[in-house]
Amino acid sequence: MSCKALLLSAIASGQGKTTVTAALARRLVRDGYRVRVFKTGPDFIDPLLLAAASGSKVDVLDLWMCTETQCRSLLAQAAAEVDYVLIEGVMGLYDGQPSSADLAKQFGVPVLAVLDCSAMVGTALAIARGLRDHGQLPWAGLLANRVASSGHADMIRACGTPDLPVVGCLPRQAESLPERHLGLHLPSDLPDLAARLDALADALQLDHAVLAALPDFAPEATPPASLPPLLAGKTIAVAHDAAFAFVYAANLRTLQGMGARIATFSPLTDEAIPADADALWLPGGYPELHGTTLAANTRWLASVQAFAAAGKPVWAECGGMMALTEQLHDDQGQAHRMAGVLPGSVRMTAKLAGLGSQGWPHPAGELRGHTFHYSQFDTPLPAAATCQRKAGGSPGEVVYRHGSVQASYFHAYFASQPAAAAALFLPEAAC
Repeated sequence: MSCKALLLSAIASGQGKTTVTAALARRLVRDGYRVRVFKTGPDFIDPLLLAAASGSKVDVLDLWMCTETQCRSLLAQAAAEVDYVLIEGVMGLYDGQPSSADLAKQFGVPVLAVLDCSAMVGTALAIARGLRDHGQLPWAGLLANRVASSGHADMIRACGTPDLPVVGCLPRQAESLPERHLGLHLPSDLPDLAARLDALADALQLDHAVLAALPDFAPEATPPASLPPLLAGKTIAVAHDAAFAFVYAANLRTLQGMGARIATFSPLTDEAIPADADALWLPGGYPELHGTTLAANTRWLASVQAFAAAGKPVWAECGGMMALTEQLHDDQGQAHRMAGVLPGSVRMTAKLAGLGSQGWPHPAGELRGHTFHYSQFDTPLPAAATCQRKAGGSPGEVVYRHGSVQASYFHAYFASQPAAAAALFLPEAAC
């Protein structure tokens, strides 16, 4: 089985890659095609929006964090099931190690350059040609974003050539997908998201002949590695709502593949941790936007305090860790009482406090992931472990241990080292 594939990239961040990818996915789905979307690099928010646009789960692809084998397996499975695979790049096409260009070259995915053409015409084609030729990449063409008028679109299309076609144009949008400090808003924060996505799909002008002429994409299937049943019989409670939404789809699959049963609950609706839970995972998210609600939800707070006091394993990452501290100071300076399981307090910062791919040199093997936060944890706790930055190997985020609780700003990608991930939820890991 094969499909058509595109990797949507740009010269830099801010060109509108997510908006265009969402518009294209929505348009293709409405036209009756089966579509799977992927996101390049560590990311939680864009995949949620792209899943809403495509109606299907969205995985991340990262040649370092996920490995080449895992990326190939995900792409091969998708290519056998759908008509189009769309991959949204990260930053600029050649930015990062590995970059979006490395991914395109590794799997032979044609690149579609998404360029902000609000103040250019023919220069856009020159930029696209430079992006293509710099790395000798497989190429699909140019999609002009933020086009000012139909006449502007006509002028851009007239500059296209057979080897560098203009695949489409998206006019400048008065309202699109809003942003804030960690990126775009979550789908749950946008009650009109479906209408926004439909408006983008309506506005997108496509040359279907160019899409139809794309080469068939059929990467060789790689059998997924079998997972050891390290969590057989275990029930892991996972916080899941707008305050704790940063979860890789692969993380849940990895836990389930090792035999765990997942039981989700919502701290924002004051749900307690499920009574049959053997371990707890508090993912990252936006607790700082929901401080008042979380502080008032006494049932949720009492359950997490009792869970930790009982010595059951807890893994809390980034926003999850913030919710376990004594106080959370939001970006307005207001203090909110949190669970008090971890000594210390968190305050939001105006500047980015942590960013980039990191690895945790765990005794069970290196657990890879990333960090991205605008806050600082002030605590007397010593470091139980220290992650290492991918670039240069310098010290990265600290991993704290307090009783049965392990916590860090580090977001772990469980599939990178399942044994280390399992250790986060086993009783012996909490001793």
